[in-house]
Amino acid sequence: MATTEGFVPITRAYLARYYDKYPLPPLPDAATDLAARLRALSADLAAVAPIAPDEELLKQEAASIPAHKIDENLWKNREQMEEILFLLNTSRRPVAKSTPEDSEIVSKLDDIEAKLKDMLKKLEQFQLKNADNVFNTVMTYMPQDFRGTLIRQQRERSERNKQAEVDSLVSAGGSIRDRYALLWKQQMERRVQLAQLGSATGVYKTLVRYLVGVPQVLLDFIRQINDNNGPMEEQRERYGPTLYTLTKLVLAIRLYLHVSLARYEQRKLEEDDIAVLQQAVTIYTEEFVKFTEFIGEVFVNAPFFISAEDAGAADARKSDEYKETIIPAGKTHEVILSVEAVNSYIAWDFSLQQGALNMVLDIGFHVEYISHSGEKTLILPYRRYEADQGNFCTVSAGSYKLVWDNSYSSFFKKGSGDTYIALASHSPGEQDMYCVHMAMATLPTDERLIYTEKRSVL
Repeated sequence: MATTEGFVPITRAYLARYYDKYPLPPLPDAATDLAARLRALSADLAAVAPIAPDEELLKQEAASIPAHKIDENLWKNREQMEEILFLLNTSRRPVAKSTPEDSEIVSKLDDIEAKLKDMLKKLEQFQLKNADNVFNTVMTYMPQDFRGTLIRQQRERSERNKQAEVDSLVSAGGSIRDRYALLWKQQMERRVQLAQLGSATGVYKTLVRYLVGVPQVLLDFIRQINDNNGPMEEQRERYGPTLYTLTKLVLAIRLYLHVSLARYEQRKLEEDDIAVLQQAVTIYTEEFVKFTEFIGEVFVNAPFFISAEDAGAADARKSDEYKETIIPAGKTHEVILSVEAVNSYIAWDFSLQQGALNMVLDIGFHVEYISHSGEKTLILPYRRYEADQGNFCTVSAGSYKLVWDNSYSSFFKKGSGDTYIALASHSPGEQDMYCVHMAMATLPTDERLIYTEKRSVL
């Protein structure tokens, strides 16, 4: 687990100084000019046949201001590339190789299709790599024990469920637009969950209250990173305009192809027009590759945390990893987890640090289920442990009570630092995850000796 001691989350001011080292080369003027030219050509085609309702919507989108967020624009570019490739699919093209002129047009459309397929693949790989980099970086600051493993497993499970949701939509006949609307909705859900985790709200309220070993600085980072005026706003202002121009260019490319191919029987593509289209696609794909490579380098090297001094902060906030809990001799310690859905995941990990005396300290432990009617069912039979790790999936909603038992001890109380983790996700198909981590410590040697002396007297 990487340390964040003495650090605070990245600030927008510091990020601005960091971005000064990475100036983004400007786009060629042709990117804007070609987008305008393609929109004009599309408007001219309205004289051949009236603009259909779906074409009017596309026309309005091509003329509108792109979304402000970087990742939303990346998704929008992916969507437009897929829409264009759908238009260029050989089975849907109205162009046949009946004449040398048609064969030349087909060849140029093939070239456009190949360029966009290659760009789409690169963008998909870029987004996957970037998402993995962010997750893995965050995980370096998480405790490197079973909790980190459970969080990784939950992420994998969540992503599988999201993919299943997309697959179901496609199987039901959903359009490319429908699919990307769902993909963006899922992306926003991930962002909301991060904000909830960092601010201790929603399903993560219990998590933040009881999570041991996760630095407060990390929680602060994930809470504020995507705020409208947070650190990422500096990125949007610096690099957003270039991406916005590319978004408008790809929308203009799609608009022209959609309108021109729909009217191909009435008016074939002219040589000059197809040349404009080819040039637009070439500039778009070349510049988009440059942008993703550039922004990828910036993302990889960008700091998540900086020293309090660098941020201009007086003190970095510190968070104690454990709170002390004493389980007196003859007493028990209980944790009750309320589970609202089946297939929730409960796990625990605790251990006792053995003292210098020639004796083994242990503690009893068991888990029981309490139904809504109050009926109790033993889940894990009682045993005495020096340490234990375990987990299970729930089969019923209700309360699950974890009990640490020191009632059999007449002389030794056990001091413990304990943490209860509750990672909850109540979306359909998601599993809730509840974890308990206890780090048990023995009493100081002199106090144990006093108890030993008392015991010998008895």
